[in-house]
Order: sequence, then structure tokens, then C-alpha cells
Amino acid sequence: MIIGKTEFKDNTYVMAIINLTPDSFYAPSRKTCDNVLQAAEQAVKEGAAVIDIGAQSTRPGYSEVSAEEEIERFYLPLLNIKRNFGVPVSVDTYFSAAARAALETGADMINDVWGLTHDADMAKVIAEHNASVCIMHNSKTPVTGDLWGNVLSFLKNSTELALAAGIDKNKILVDGGIGFAKSRQQNFELLENYEKLNTLGYPSLLGCSRKSMFGGEPADRLAATVAASVAAYKKGTLFVRVHDVAPNVQAIAKCRNAAE
Repeated sequence: MIIGKTEFKDNTYVMAIINLTPDSFYAPSRKTCDNVLQAAEQAVKEGAAVIDIGAQSTRPGYSEVSAEEEIERFYLPLLNIKRNFGVPVSVDTYFSAAARAALETGADMINDVWGLTHDADMAKVIAEHNASVCIMHNSKTPVTGDLWGNVLSFLKNSTELALAAGIDKNKILVDGGIGFAKSRQQNFELLENYEKLNTLGYPSLLGCSRKSMFGGEPADRLAATVAASVAAYKKGTLFVRVHDVAPNVQAIAKCRNAAE
């Protein structure tokens, strides 16, 4: 898997979440132009391999903002992060206009929670910039019936859209979409069998950091998140996308060292 100038393989890497929204479900992840560089610096020092910035909340019940507002939120933070740090940067958006602006500003990857299906121009824009993409499973209605059949079919279709548009196969990452259009039971079924994503032939990303499936309040879900990251390592997942870099980096390293 290639993101920017970096090749990722044979490990589980940590992607740091930095939200540029006032309403993301985990308040400590919310940053502004005033403190985003400090957050990025801390993430890099703690071992983040990629920084993922988002200017649109996708929490349950969120109110959508326009592509123009996304761009206004992420432009300066993205520009400054790219100027100051050497790690690849991903931008979380499902609008092709926002993706184009992000890529022209220096983003290395687009993280699309609708798996290239929300905006017909998304795959083309990513391909034109020779960028990487994270393709996530999602659904407009709650998933029913065969969960894994639904997830794998959606992701297969989306990866085919990516290839048809000209996106490099080595720049495609897939995400099972934990917390999106799924019940708590389905979320755990995904997590417990996440290695099934490997059958698609692409590396995978796990995004379940501090999510409601773990119960309680977001502030109390760190231990469950770290346990999920360790499980992801054991299942061959390439990335975990998390709010708390250091404890997840340390847990994965400990697990890897024990295996060597």
C-alpha cells in the first residue's frame, strides 16, 4: 500500500484522527487552526504513520455541511501540516470538489465514507491526482440479512469503480465501516471477523476508535479501542484509525515484539 511517497506493509500502522469540526462525537479530537499543528506534532511524536483530517462530522445524526465549508475548514490546517511534517495526510470527505481542493493542497489520500458511491466524480478526481483512497462500506438504510455478503459486495463494486477510473491498485485501502448503518451486534461481527476483508485482495483499515459499540461514554472506551487494535494486528489489518496514538502504537509494538 502506497500513500504519498511511503510504502506500508508487513505491520499494523496507526492513523491519527484530527477533526476540524465542532460536533465530532469525541470532544478532545476537535481541533481548530489554533491548535491543529500542536495536535499533529503530538501525533507524529507518538508514532502516527498517517494523519487523517476531517472537516465533516459523520457521527450518528450529524448535520451535513457543504463541500465549500469543508474546504474552508481544512485548507489552512492541511497546508500547514504538509509544510511542517513529513507524514502522509489523508482527508476525510465524500465530495469530489472537497477532494480536489484537498489533493491540490497536498493531501496524499482521500478517505471516503461512502466508498466512491456518493459523488460520481470522486474516483476520477482521485485518479487524476494519482492519489490513494480509503474505500469504506456504507449504506443509506440499516444493513439486514447477510452482513458479510453485503459488505464484501459493496467493497468489491467500489474497488472496481476505483480501478476503472484509473486509481492505482497499490493505492487502494478498504474499510468495513464499523458504526455505519449497522447494529451493535453487526459491528462486533465485523470486528471479530475482520480478516474476511483480506479476501478482496486489498489491505484494510479498522476504524472503531471510542465508538458507541463499546458502551459507556466516549471517554471510557480507550481500553476497548486498544484491544481492537491488537486484534487488528493479529488479523493482518494494515491500519487502525484512532484518536489516541501512543497507547495504540505501544500495544501493537508489544504484540509484534512478542511474536518475533
